Amino acid sequence: MPYRNSILLIWVLTIVINGLILLTFFMPKVSSVAGCDYSSLPMLNAILNGLTFFSLLFALFAVRRKDILLHRSSIFLAFSFTSLFLFSYLLYHFSIPSTSYKGDGILREIYYFILVTHVVLAAVIVPLGLLAMAFALNNRITQHRKIARWTVPIWLYVSFTGVVVYLLINPYYQH
Repeated sequence: MPYRNSILLIWVLTIVINGLILLTFFMPKVSSVAGCDYSSLPMLNAILNGLTFFSLLFALFAVRRKDILLHRSSIFLAFSFTSLFLFSYLLYHFSIPSTSYKGDGILREIYYFILVTHVVLAAVIVPLGLLAMAFALNNRITQHRKIARWTVPIWLYVSFTGVVVYLLINPYYQH
C-alpha cells in the first residue's frame, strides 16, 4: 500500500476505533446475544493487556539487541493481542452496563487518576501505533524511530494500567 494511502487509512481507523469506544458509553446495551455470558471478558481483557505489555517488552529488548526479526515478530504479536482486546472490549461494553468503582479514600483517587490517564493515552496510542507501524513497513526507519520513542512508553503504560484498572475494579463486577 502506498505511504499516502496508509496515512489516510490510519486516520480513518483512528476515528472509527475511538468512535466505537466512545459509542459504548451512549448506546443502549444489547444484554446477552444468543444467551452468551460475557462476564469473563474483563478478565480476558486484562490478560490480553498483560500479553501486549510483555510483547512490547520483548520488542524493546529485541531492538536493543538489533534483532529486527524478533522485534518485528513481537510488535506484530502486540498488535494481535491489542486487536483481540479491542474486539473483546467492544463486545463487553456494547453488551453490559459499565461497572462503577465503589472504593473510597486514597485508593479511589488513585483508581480514577489511573483510569483517566489510561483512557486518554489509549485514544492517543491508536494513531501513534499505526503510524509507527506504517513508517516501519514503508522502510521510513528514521521516522519510525522518532515516533516509536513516544509510542512504546505510552503503549507500555496503557497496557500495564489496563491490568491495574481491572485488578482495582474486579471486586465490583457482577459475577
